[in-house]
Amino acid sequence: MKKNKKGTFFKGEKFIYFLLFFVIASMPICTVFTKALLSESNIEVEQMKAKIENQQDVNQSLSMQIDELASLDKIQQVADEKGLSYNNDNIKVIHES
Repeated sequence: MKKNKKGTFFKGEKFIYFLLFFVIASMPICTVFTKALLSESNIEVEQMKAKIENQQDVNQSLSMQIDELASLDKIQQVADEKGLSYNNDNIKVIHES
């Protein structure tokens, strides 16, 4: 009978132990890496939200300016400054059918 010496490994057992050690050792590194990527993505999302809010404010301000400039009072004021008069008889309404 052959006695099995203590400390000998079966075929491929060293590779399995090495692979297991590698996986266990790399898990914390992968966790830190993925958390860093997630944090970076969150920062980019917040920056993009801030840009969107700023652009919405600008758009709203411009929309208000358009409404002010397109008001009938403003049109009448500009017409008076240019020496034009408002004549309701010259206005024709076109209806689409």
